[in-house]
Amino acid sequence: MRIEVKGRNLPVSEDLREHVAKRFRKVERQVSELAELEVEVFEERNPAIADNQVAEATLHLKGVTLRARDASPDILHSINLCADELHVQVKRHRDKRRRRREQRAAAAQNAGVAAAPVEEETADGGVTSAA
Repeated sequence: MRIEVKGRNLPVSEDLREHVAKRFRKVERQVSELAELEVEVFEERNPAIADNQVAEATLHLKGVTLRARDASPDILHSINLCADELHVQVKRHRDKRRRRREQRAAAAQNAGVAAAPVEEETADGGVTSAA
């Protein structure tokens, strides 16, 4: 998974990049190597907002885009909350895809069984086809 960390009005240090990579490892194990994660951190400039450190994560998967946004007084805590929220979304998405795939396989298998001709044996030992 490719991870890109952006800072809006906030410097992005190497420690912050390492923290993002560490926290999103749970997500990284769940998705393919082709997935792209964009994490944007910024500070709300409004003094009336107590939770002014914001982290936004956007995960681009094949066919779907998942987003998470969290705010707290500490940027590292915002990243942790965002990673946990995104992990739940990825898990729910994977379970949904797995259920659909299993349902399609079961439906195809049932259709294959129903389409097969049923043969019955007669009293004299012959076989007839009942369709």
